[in-house]
Amino acid sequence: MEVAEEIEIAIVGGGICGLATALALHRKGFRSVVLERSESLRATGAAITIRPNGWRALDELGVASKLRQTAVPLQGATDICLNSGKQREIPTGGGETRCLKRTDLITTLAESLPRGTIRLGCQALSVKLDSPTSSPILHLQNGSSIKAQVLIGCDGANSVVADFLDLKPSKLFSLSAVRGFTMYPSGHNFENKFIQVRGDKCTVGRMPIHNKLVYWVVIQKVMYGRGGLEVPKDPELIRQLTLEVIKDFPSEMIDMINNSDTESLSKTRLRYRSPWDILVGNFQKGSVTVAGDAMHLMGPFLAQGGSAGIEDSIVIARCLAQKLAENYDKNSRARHIMEEALDKYVKERRMRLVLLSTQSYLACLLHQDSGLVKFVCIILMTTLFSDMNRHTRYDCGCL
Repeated sequence: MEVAEEIEIAIVGGGICGLATALALHRKGFRSVVLERSESLRATGAAITIRPNGWRALDELGVASKLRQTAVPLQGATDICLNSGKQREIPTGGGETRCLKRTDLITTLAESLPRGTIRLGCQALSVKLDSPTSSPILHLQNGSSIKAQVLIGCDGANSVVADFLDLKPSKLFSLSAVRGFTMYPSGHNFENKFIQVRGDKCTVGRMPIHNKLVYWVVIQKVMYGRGGLEVPKDPELIRQLTLEVIKDFPSEMIDMINNSDTESLSKTRLRYRSPWDILVGNFQKGSVTVAGDAMHLMGPFLAQGGSAGIEDSIVIARCLAQKLAENYDKNSRARHIMEEALDKYVKERRMRLVLLSTQSYLACLLHQDSGLVKFVCIILMTTLFSDMNRHTRYDCGCL
């Protein structure tokens, strides 16, 4: 039998959260290895909106200044009803908000890590414990295995590490999202703000990244029957189906999607981990835990999924560093000390994530449901989240 490679901290998943976690650990003096299943770093979803709390976390990681050079700050948001033409300003709570290309964020995080931190083509298959007191062993598709003192699953909605923790599977909303970029070589004339146009069949959102590049998203209800549950992968088919859905929208939005960058187009079903599962979920078993979408997958309506994952990275690294500092005169890397640090991380994050996921869940229901369900959601949203942007003022603290 092949002997497992021993690693101090293994991170499964080389997305935003995985790379941010590796960087946070590096800043605190920990060595880690990021295991990414793809042969290149992935950036699914085209763009990501970072709100004030996310920028505070990126500042702690030391990458915010570089990223600010890649995108313009957004100066507000407007909601437009397609049928009536009525417009209203959407309260954003102020503070710094920018829409980043995911590739810019991924690249910046990766380039800030020590050489050799990221291993590509390493798909995790399962996690095993030989005994309750042993270190976790991660089995990879290539037949090798890794024995990690600490194992952190940042491997998204279909997380192998979440399966090991016996977390309930994520659920599907009755909504899908088409995302893409459109380049305007001579520059666009759009304001630096988020614009949302609501129609009967879908909602189109648009925001600039810089003066020549725009990110857009089309949210629509999933149509049951006639292949409506199937998610097409062909970019050109995605474009044509989306153009059909938005045919009654303003011409500038039709042109935007018609002229979009084909390679940037994607369509996904919206998924979530329910607030009650986050409230009671077992996010730690020994020295194994999860972060990012593997822990708290949520809809896009708060623009907080990515930022919450970056917050996770700060808190994990801080908790580990604090516990080691408290036990510097002992065998500070003992397994029970690592477990205490991860327990502290989960406790610190849980209620923040319950509130975020609840607000995001209600916002998604407002988009997909009508009648009584929508009325109840409005009552709950007004009662529980009278300050709709309080979540953007959250500070995860110093690294």
